[in-house]
Amino acid sequence: MGKPSTSVWATLQKKRWPLMILLVLSVSTVGMILVRSTFDSCSVSGKRCGREKEDNNSDVKIQSVSGSLNPLGFMKSKLVLLVSHELSLSGGPLLLMELAFLLRGVESEVVWITNQKPVEEDEVIKVLEHKMLDRGVQVISAKSQKAIDTALKSDLVVLNTAVAGKWLDAVLKDNVPKVLPKVLWWIHEMRGHYFKPDLVMHLPFVAGAMIDSHATAEYWKNRTHDRLGIKMPKTYVVHLGNSKELMEVAEDSFAKNVLREQVRESLGVRNEDILFGIINSVSRGKGQDLFLRAFYESLKVIKETKKLEVPTMHAVVVGSDMSAQTKFETELRNFVQEKKLQKIVHFVNKTMKVAPYLAAIDVLVQNSQARGECFGRITIEAMAFKLPVLGTAAGGTMEIVVNRTTGLLHNTGKDGVLPLAKNIVKLATNMEMRRTMGKKGYERVKEMFLEHHMSHRIASVLREVLQHAKIHSQTTNSDY
Repeated sequence: MGKPSTSVWATLQKKRWPLMILLVLSVSTVGMILVRSTFDSCSVSGKRCGREKEDNNSDVKIQSVSGSLNPLGFMKSKLVLLVSHELSLSGGPLLLMELAFLLRGVESEVVWITNQKPVEEDEVIKVLEHKMLDRGVQVISAKSQKAIDTALKSDLVVLNTAVAGKWLDAVLKDNVPKVLPKVLWWIHEMRGHYFKPDLVMHLPFVAGAMIDSHATAEYWKNRTHDRLGIKMPKTYVVHLGNSKELMEVAEDSFAKNVLREQVRESLGVRNEDILFGIINSVSRGKGQDLFLRAFYESLKVIKETKKLEVPTMHAVVVGSDMSAQTKFETELRNFVQEKKLQKIVHFVNKTMKVAPYLAAIDVLVQNSQARGECFGRITIEAMAFKLPVLGTAAGGTMEIVVNRTTGLLHNTGKDGVLPLAKNIVKLATNMEMRRTMGKKGYERVKEMFLEHHMSHRIASVLREVLQHAKIHSQTTNSDY
């Protein structure tokens, strides 16, 4: 990546230099986490969860950074066990870490276990565990006696992802029935192969399930009934939201301009060029292959339609990992070479720092396939940066993007390639449409997907789970 000009650095030293140094460093793939503490929840029936009435006699008065009462204050001194199936840069573990930091912010006692770890030392795991330890989260072995004791003593147990269900019988064994009434099962998956008895047989008996979108919740409700003959527990839909940290960058035009210049210079993209970006871990389910085919088709349309005058178009795939040498990634790069797109299609390695790339691109493409994204947090992050979104008409994306208002939707699969290509051309040739959709998307984020909108919702979910556990404990004790 090229270094910024001397004039830019001079400006950085004079204006907002602490923030900007952090931002410039964030272009790298160093594993640092911007804590996103924003959630929205409501019942599967579609009713919005009402704000809990404050109980001044029982709630601990803990203030948030803004000075208002923290809705999670009642979690002070509660013992919470978080069970993750893995610890990696994927969405599920990172979301659970954010919950851990939220709870530590109100002085909960938080214990973390990772059920599946590689035998060899993993640098990512090491970095993430140190991050948690620095924030006061205890990290212990998933199969230790301490893990069992903590589960039994805890006020709340959060199982993260369907796969985490394996931990229950493997470790708790005969103690499983004692723990289930205080389990909140946080599910992010939307794939059929997760519906296996050994993974989710205890699901009907937990205190509640928390799922990222209405589409995913409905899918789980139907599939568990039809395939396994089991009933979902009380289910909450939790729409995620953008952190204050991300919004500060998104709303800082100076910061965005510096990041835009840095990233575009590193890619060889001029300021006047149009850059389409897809920001997901590279996998067939995320649809990078179909996006590149649509991008290629859009170039053909523009070339064949002589009346269209469009600046040079580029595409960037953020989330690459050639070290893994997957067949799919090789297919993507071979396609780019075959179509002679090397100068305008760029690959960027996986990174937890998305802000620089959101500042650099003009349009986000969210092309997840099959049933789509469970939610798709990158979508609301892009909208915060006033970017229009080209998304698949599936899953959580349809709960975020308003078609023809904040973006344009297309079908999944091969049938969506040409419609996506047309949408690429439509936005490439209409700057005013890009600006208008980006502005509408930003307004939607401000209205629905911000921290101060969401924090009370997650609190209401935890209140209900704690109440469920309390009632069950009283009933059990009365039986003796």
